[in-house]
Amino acid sequence: MFELLSIAMLTVLAAGVGTLSGFGTSTILVPALSLFLPLPQTLLVVGIIHAFGNLWKVLLFRSGIRWKILLGFGIPGIATSLWGASLAVSTSQPVLARTLGVFLPAYAFFLLWKPKLKVPQTPLAAVAGGALGGFSAGIFGIGGAIRSLFLTLYDLPKTVYIFTAGAVGLLIDTTRLATYWQSGVKLEQHLLIGFALFIPASFLGAKLAQRLAAKIPQEKFRFVVAGFLLLAGIKLLLIPT
Repeated sequence: MFELLSIAMLTVLAAGVGTLSGFGTSTILVPALSLFLPLPQTLLVVGIIHAFGNLWKVLLFRSGIRWKILLGFGIPGIATSLWGASLAVSTSQPVLARTLGVFLPAYAFFLLWKPKLKVPQTPLAAVAGGALGGFSAGIFGIGGAIRSLFLTLYDLPKTVYIFTAGAVGLLIDTTRLATYWQSGVKLEQHLLIGFALFIPASFLGAKLAQRLAAKIPQEKFRFVVAGFLLLAGIKLLLIPT
C-alpha cells in the first residue's frame, strides 16, 4: 500500500511540475519510478497514466481536429514508437538503464535550449518530429517535448494544438503499450489496482498546475526539473550490473 501511495504522490507531483515546466508528466515520472521499479514496468505504468492524460485532451478539445497535421505526425510516430518499444523490451535492463542515464541529462539540456532552436515548417519537419518523438517515447517513455518542438512551428490555435498533441500522443502511447504487453511486460496485481489512485492523481496534478500557472514562473520549474533529470541520470548510470 505504501508503494501505491508513493507512486500516486509522485504522479501528482509529476503532473503538476511537468505541466508547469512544459516538460510533461512522463519526463518526471519515468526517472522517478525507474529508481525503484524495473524499467520495462516503469514504461508500462507511466505509459498507461500518460495515455489517459492524452485521452482527456482528445475528448475535451475534439473540435480542434486537423487530419493533415494529425496524420503527418502520427503515422511516422506510430512506426518509430513500435521500433523503440521493441528495443526497450529486448535490451537488457542494465544496458537500458545506462542508456536512459545518458539520455536524461541530454534531454534536459535540449529542453532548456529549445527556445533557441529553429526548425523549418515543412512536411519533412512533421515527419521528423513525429518519428523522433515516437522513437523516444517507445524506448524511454519520454518524447512529447521533442514532438511539441516541431508542432509549435505551425502556430496553431490553442484548441487545434492541444487536440493534435493529445491525439498523436495517444496513438503513440497505444502502440508502445501494446508492444510492451505483447512482449511479456506485465504488472503485479497491486500495481493494476493502483491505477484507481494513479489516474485521478494525474488529473489532480494537472488541475493544481492550472491554478498555479499564473503565479509561478515557468523558467524556475524548468531549471529544477533539469537538475532532477541530471541527478536521476547519474543514479541510473551507477546502477550495478
